[in-house]
Amino acid sequence: MAVLYDPRYYSFVSWADLMVEQFASNQLGIPNESTDWREWARGLNAIDVFANQGVPSPDIYDSWVDWAESVINCMDNNV
Repeated sequence: MAVLYDPRYYSFVSWADLMVEQFASNQLGIPNESTDWREWARGLNAIDVFANQGVPSPDIYDSWVDWAESVINCMDNNV
């Protein structure tokens, strides 16, 4: 099982960089300060391990942290 980092302690770019590193074989885009977090999140959601667990769309969240917390909760509840 992958380690999922608590997003409350990171900026979007820092948290997303950790996810990019952890899921490197999936070739997620490397985010920067101008990255649209929702667009990047859609790429993460397309990875099988997330898609198979029913991770919610980022489009229903106003904040990347709220979305990322839902990712963590969804993955924790489905192991």
